[in-house]
Amino acid sequence: MKKKIGGIGLCMLWSILTCAQTITPQAEQRAKDIVTKMTLQEKIEYISGYTSFSLRAIPRLGIPEIKLADGPQGIRNHAPKSTLYPSGILSASTWNRELLYKLGQGLGQDAKARGVNILLGPGVNIYRAPLCGRNFEYFGEDPYLTGETAKQYILGVQSEGVIATIKHFAGNNQEWSRHHASSDIDERTLQEIYFPAFRKAVQEANVGAVMNSYNLLNGVHATEHKWLNIDVLRNLWGFEGILMSDWTSVYSAVGAANAGLDLEMPKGRFMNLENLLPAIKAGTVTEETINLKVQHILQTLIAYGMLDKEQKDSNIAEDNPFSRQTALELAREGVVLLKNEGDLLPLKGKTAVMGPNANLIPTGGGSGFVTPFSTVSVAQGLKELKKKNLLLLTDDVIYEDIVHEFYTDANRQMKGFKAEYFKNKTLSGQPEVIRTESSVDYDWGYGAPLDGFPTDGFSVRWTACYMPQTDGQLKLHIGGDDGYRLFVNDKHITGDWGNHSYSSREVELPVEGGKEYRFRIEFFDNISSAIIRFNAYSLNEAKLRQGLAKVDNVVFCTGFNSNTEGEGFDRPFALLRYQELFIKKIASMHPNVVVVLNAGGGVDFTNWYDAAKAILMAWYPGQEGGQAIAEILTGKISPSGKLPISIERKWEDNPVHGSYYENLKAEIKRVDYSEGVFVGYRGYDRSGKEPFYPFGYGLSYTTFAYSNMAAEKTGEHQVTVSFDIENTGKMDASEVAQVYVHDIQSSVPRPLKELKGYEKVFLKKGEKKRVSVVLDEDAFSFYDMNQHRFVVEKGDFEILVGPASSQLPLKATVEL
Repeated sequence: MKKKIGGIGLCMLWSILTCAQTITPQAEQRAKDIVTKMTLQEKIEYISGYTSFSLRAIPRLGIPEIKLADGPQGIRNHAPKSTLYPSGILSASTWNRELLYKLGQGLGQDAKARGVNILLGPGVNIYRAPLCGRNFEYFGEDPYLTGETAKQYILGVQSEGVIATIKHFAGNNQEWSRHHASSDIDERTLQEIYFPAFRKAVQEANVGAVMNSYNLLNGVHATEHKWLNIDVLRNLWGFEGILMSDWTSVYSAVGAANAGLDLEMPKGRFMNLENLLPAIKAGTVTEETINLKVQHILQTLIAYGMLDKEQKDSNIAEDNPFSRQTALELAREGVVLLKNEGDLLPLKGKTAVMGPNANLIPTGGGSGFVTPFSTVSVAQGLKELKKKNLLLLTDDVIYEDIVHEFYTDANRQMKGFKAEYFKNKTLSGQPEVIRTESSVDYDWGYGAPLDGFPTDGFSVRWTACYMPQTDGQLKLHIGGDDGYRLFVNDKHITGDWGNHSYSSREVELPVEGGKEYRFRIEFFDNISSAIIRFNAYSLNEAKLRQGLAKVDNVVFCTGFNSNTEGEGFDRPFALLRYQELFIKKIASMHPNVVVVLNAGGGVDFTNWYDAAKAILMAWYPGQEGGQAIAEILTGKISPSGKLPISIERKWEDNPVHGSYYENLKAEIKRVDYSEGVFVGYRGYDRSGKEPFYPFGYGLSYTTFAYSNMAAEKTGEHQVTVSFDIENTGKMDASEVAQVYVHDIQSSVPRPLKELKGYEKVFLKKGEKKRVSVVLDEDAFSFYDMNQHRFVVEKGDFEILVGPASSQLPLKATVEL
């Protein structure tokens, strides 16, 4: 057993607390003085939202209204449009600290242009499985890469005088039942995997705000978790900023008040006058506790000058050129080339672009959804670069609208749909109105669908018949706010039957010529706005085949979008079945298929991998993504993104396959994180199961050689690693050099290797550079459960360097 020779414990942490916040003693005292002038009612009202995205003003005390805004990928509140940056997982795929700082600056400037004080980002929950609907917002599976990415993002945001909010603290690694499921995680795993990004944000980036998560942690809701919020966040890490809830993630008044929560959002459902005044009177909550919450909020605002100056900067354009350029640069560096069989890319000759995502820029849903001023799709980007060498076979070209061929019934006497309107939500009883309508395309807003109908709580059924002349394939699109569902020949095809904002579904349906198809669309409105849309298209296969015969390559754009991947729900591992089948269909017609894939994480490649000669993981590339993807496809630039995740061959291979869903018998839903620290590549190394694509992987159009490694001990627990990288190929490009550490002999089970350093280096063809990476105490330590602190054990450590976690040609051993 090794002798333990040092620790990263309380003594070391306290030595850096002076830089843990930008909050000065003067700001703290000023906040305390303001608190003494506030009435108890004012103080209680101040610790919850005034509107969904603002804190109330108290003019008599010089406190202005404070605006908050989602989110991690752009400002989606307080203005109808803003810069849509690439998703967080793409940003992490750049492995570029300087560019991530610029992302933060751009977000900060966008916030100031709209008078926003507090940005609700970044999100740093660790990627455990591809199923989590919010993976696209986060920075991948590795705590070191996530922490470095978040640090630069936060520093950039706060350099612009805007408060960043790191979220969701802690253990919110799935979207299924997020309000009710407990993430049961041992202390070591929390400290080594799920806490590091938050700790780095507090101690190295001086983050101004932290957001609690929805879930329970070890049986206690995060907003009521005293150990999490006070013992760790406040006392151990030295956080002095604002601790806020996620929107509706508070579940009690006294529990949240006494567990360190400062601010309940979006409104005071629990921490309000009705609940807290009696609690203070009964002594279950003290007024001093309320005072401290208000102080935390005010001293943070004071530290950023928000009580002394106007936040809105009219000199910054809402459609900010700096932000647009930053979004483009991120997309250029974060797209990952996964496959390039026979060097199909860069594209040569004439190219067809097609697929459901060719004419649009998809994004994930929820707080990460932003409406941009403009976008550049892959089709637009390629059209600009390839001009006459491009053929558009996009959906609007190869699919034809067939709604005009629908009849109200099988007699085929009247075209259109039979519409039945009900004054209830359940399609119950006899309809109040029956009429014929030419289409199903309504946005009633907040009004009634017909005269004499309620504005809320109604339902409608549409029926129609369709008979194709020949065998073919239909594309059916349906969307609504609230519930909708589609039946064909009385079989449920798709839908989203529930109370929700606008969503949509798209499916493919094979049809036989001369056969009758009975369509039934059902819709209900619960409250607020009411929208229903239905479209039907038929694939013109002759036009498709004629087009494919004229080109040398096919770029097929497909994947997920905000309707299939987003906040509040998990998504499947596989693409939609019709997408997989269409990739194979195109490959049967043409030998050179490039798939541009949009997703917030890994997907199941097994059903269609062989059909594609090249695969580009485009994630959700932001408003300028089409230009960046076109530049990569045509070879104007070389791809340089590297995966911040491992992509499994099948879901069953994932280290958390048995511990992602509820796996303990208990009164509440409990998920035991039984894999411990062995998540992601750490778990694949342990199990010996080879992922489809390993962590850190990404192809280039050039080649790189690593050589001349040296590892020198430059401190008691510090090692400087140096090595050469040479561009040995024929194209200028960037390379991400990754540094991993392996503890050769440990007293506790440790991963085979862990990422502890990296550098992104640009090299002209033929150029060689010397790269140095300093590994500090964090690179060698683990969390000791007995001492409740990080320790470094005396002994030998192997340092491994290379372009991916699976390809580490350079090795050296150091003794600590």
